Amino acid sequence: MPIQAVEAQRLYQQIAQQLRQLIASGEFPPGSRLPAERELASQLGVSRPSVREALIALEVEGWVEVRTGSGVYVLTRTAPERQAVAATEWGPLEVIRARRLVEGEIAALAAQAVQAEHLQNLQQALQAMEQDAAAGRAPLEGDRAFHLTLAAACGNAVLSDTVTQFWDARKGPLFERLGDYFETPESWRCAIEEHRRILSALQRGDAEAARQAMQHHMDQSHERFNASWPKTAAPQGTP
Repeated sequence: MPIQAVEAQRLYQQIAQQLRQLIASGEFPPGSRLPAERELASQLGVSRPSVREALIALEVEGWVEVRTGSGVYVLTRTAPERQAVAATEWGPLEVIRARRLVEGEIAALAAQAVQAEHLQNLQQALQAMEQDAAAGRAPLEGDRAFHLTLAAACGNAVLSDTVTQFWDARKGPLFERLGDYFETPESWRCAIEEHRRILSALQRGDAEAARQAMQHHMDQSHERFNASWPKTAAPQGTP
């Protein structure tokens, strides 16, 4: 057999693979409840956010079902398997941590270089977010436009491409499933207020305040996606 290149595997995928093997071997039979996230994290020697990413991947693939207020249960694998999560799929909580680092500095740079046109575009993006939220829609387009405009204000194509990649990851199945559980009208209200603080710092040209406001926004986003499972969830057929 020819030698094949070894591919690096993301941590959440390593966790998911170990859980798949335990399920397949009968360690966790269909109908059984998996240990709680904190217990799994302790046993595996990893962070709880990484365990959550792994569990979401397993749910997307049809191995488990998250029953809010009860736990994560193993499903019977009688139906055709759903498509596996791509090996290149970034973990959502890991993405948010990376965004905190990169976009915090982008906000600081933008505060020093922002032009009137950028400020106008940021205000329009924020207004679009507010309008969508008021109409009961997830304000993703305005959110995306806000962050891409910040990157554009820096005048660096690499930074713009990097933020675009972050937003492309936002369209992935793991992010979408987490959004089903944790994005609510209240969470978007909080996110919009966090964007207002970022814009205010930019309008003042205060680089440090812009950095801190962006880092706070990412910290809060991470906390929202890593909160306790809500009491109600979207139907399991939601993509």
